[in-house]
Amino acid sequence: MIQSYEIQICLGSSCFSRGNREVVQVIRDYLKKKHLDDKVMLRGARCMDRCSEGPYLIINGKTFVKTGVQDVEKLLEKELAEPGK
Repeated sequence: MIQSYEIQICLGSSCFSRGNREVVQVIRDYLKKKHLDDKVMLRGARCMDRCSEGPYLIINGKTFVKTGVQDVEKLLEKELAEPGK
């Protein structure tokens, strides 16, 4: 696995109303389950000015829009996978 990752999630009111609280919890649970807490920095951000595209998520500079709870775990599996797997 790459040394470290950064995940940013918009915590603005629009993304909040679109379900980002649940998305944050799924991310936290996933990181804990996979023992990635020390390799992934999860940061909340104030409004990222992409309100109509929320929940808005950035993983190592790669943007994901309209990220639903049902999509998060599969997305994390792909984006946090070890190279070559």
